Parts: sequence; C-alpha cells; structure tokens
Amino acid sequence: MRKPPGGEAMTTGAEWLERIRALPLPDNIKVMNVCGGHERSITTAGLRKAIPSNIELVPGPGCPVCICPEEDIYEAIQLALREQVILVAYGDMLRVPVNAPKSEPRSLEQAKAAGADVRPIASPLEAASIAQANPQRTVVFLAAGFETTTAPAAALLAQGAPANLLFLMSGRRTWPAVKMLLDSGQPGFEALIAPGHVSTVMGPEEWEFVPRDHGLPTAVAGFAPESLLAALYSVLRQKIEGRCFLDNCYPSVVRPGGNPVAQRYIDATMDIVDGNWRGIGPIPASGYSLKAQYAAHDSRVQLPSYTEMARKRAGEMPPGCDCARVVLGRIYPNQCRLYGEACTPRHPIGPCMVSDEGACRIWWANGVRDNAWSGRKAAGAP
Repeated sequence: MRKPPGGEAMTTGAEWLERIRALPLPDNIKVMNVCGGHERSITTAGLRKAIPSNIELVPGPGCPVCICPEEDIYEAIQLALREQVILVAYGDMLRVPVNAPKSEPRSLEQAKAAGADVRPIASPLEAASIAQANPQRTVVFLAAGFETTTAPAAALLAQGAPANLLFLMSGRRTWPAVKMLLDSGQPGFEALIAPGHVSTVMGPEEWEFVPRDHGLPTAVAGFAPESLLAALYSVLRQKIEGRCFLDNCYPSVVRPGGNPVAQRYIDATMDIVDGNWRGIGPIPASGYSLKAQYAAHDSRVQLPSYTEMARKRAGEMPPGCDCARVVLGRIYPNQCRLYGEACTPRHPIGPCMVSDEGACRIWWANGVRDNAWSGRKAAGAP
C-alpha cells in the first residue's frame, strides 16, 4: 500500500482492478474518456486488456490539435507565407495537414520549409519572449487548445503582452462537445470519465450537467492508472446501483471551483462564441475570441484575412479520413480506413495521427498495426 503525504493508505491499481472485476457488471458498458492525456495513460498502461472484456473504454473529443479548425491552420500558413510575420504555435500544430493543392504548403512545417518564419513553442511566455527579441517584426501566436492552454494565454494578455504580439485565437471549451453528443440522443456511451486538467482550471462543477441532465455516471480522473481505475470503478458502481452523480477521483489536484485566478483572466480577456470543430462543424458556446478591448492584439483585426467562407464547412477532413468519427467516439482509431495504410505518424493524413494526444497516434505508438476497416488483420484494442 502506498501512502500519500497525509499518511492515509491509497488504493493501488491492482486493488482497483480487483474491485472492478468483482462487480456484477452488465453484459456490455461503454465508458467515454474525454481527455487525450487519459487515452495516452489508458493505452500505455494496457488498461483495456486488464479490465473485464465487457467494459469498453471509448476515446472522446479531448485532443485540441485534432479538432482545431482547418481554416485556422490555413490562415496561419497564409499569414506566415504572405505577411512576413513570425508565426509561433505549439509544436504538434506544425505538422497538421490542411486541404490544399499538393503544389502549395499543406502544413506549417511545409510553410517553414518554403521559407516562412515558423517557430514551435511550448508556452505563451515563449511567444512573448520571441516578440520582445524581435521588436521590429509582428509575431502571430496560433493560440489553439482547450481551457488549460487558453488560461495562460489569457494571463499573458491581461498582464500586458508585447505590442507586436498578435493572437490568432483558436481556443475551444471542452464540455460543449460532450453536451452535443448527449443532446444528439445517440451519445455512444453510458458513463463518462471527465478530464482532470480542464477540471483543475474550470472546476469539476462544469461536468455536473452530465449526471443531472442526462442521468449518466460521471467521475473526474487524474492521469495515473490508480486514478483512472478509481474513476472507472466509481462510474461502474453508480451504473450498477442506479444512481448518478459527479465523483471527483482526483481531489489532490482538482478542487471545488477550480482555479479562480485562471478563470478571472479568461473572463477578463475572452468572449465565449460558437466554435467550429474540424470535421464536426459548429458547436454552440464552445469557442473563445478576444474581447474588443484587446483588438490591438487580435490578428483577425490587425492583419488581412485569408479565411475563405468555403473552408468553414463541417467536412474538412482529408478524403477518406475518419478523424471526426474517432474524435466523437463513433469508431476506434484502427477502424479508420486510412489507419496504418496511407496514414502513419511519418506521413499523417488526419490530425489524429499527428498529436501525442490524438487517439490514432497513441494507438500506433503503442503497437496497434491492425486495420479493422480493411480486414487486413483482426481488430484489436490496446
């Protein structure tokens, strides 16, 4: 038994597995894990093979790179090529392909190879440092991500960003995507493991609507196998006992109310707007845009627009790519027709094979080579 700093005994992963196996489970139950970090932990630890076979763990819409609108990445590519700006973005974003002719750069990485000044960063502070080091140039930050990365960008704005730093906002809120699935009447899951990092910022209360309005067991989890298994045990037991509530299985980090300072920065700098999700379409109240008083830092105000209305459509995944269905939990990664065939991490076609939070990339990195769609080999979940 491990003991945390407070001295009380903690339940080990093996003990959680024993408890799960002892439950009188239904014939089949699907549990969605929203967070890409959760999917990486589940797959790397081999939890799907350790739990009873009648429990399905379905990866959900928790990869910000995967759902970043195609038109926003296209806009960033064009700004980098045509406006002589320094374009900065989180590293994974550089390899995400857009739908463009083969004669044109189809990613920020290819734009860099074509001569554009594109630089990977790990935090908004790096964007500020680059702007300060290049005061005569305009620096554009492609600010993609969920609440966890929007909060530090908001803090930078609120505390005073360099005058030559512009933001191409592409931030998204997580819970509206889950609400959209539940409101559809065919969510494809019967219980939810809610994301830990998002709940750390915004508070676990954001997920209360799931048990309250939709009657689905819900638990917030951390990223260690013990926390994930504790959350899984919680939602399974709720399901068996016929009672639904929000359980916080990550209390060492996720506190009631979340991080009020981070929330104040977001509220002070961002408006909540409808947001387009790649391959899915617009989801109400799921996006962030800069408030009018920060227009001086808004690239969409300060620079020419290269966004074509024709790009703002629901189906902007490359032909044959099923990333949108993977993100929504409709299919597993290796059920995409391109998985492991035309689409691999070396040559990604869809965004789910680019990011280390993308389910396709995670499954491939953990040895899943079977393509269930083509029938080349038998289907298998890691």
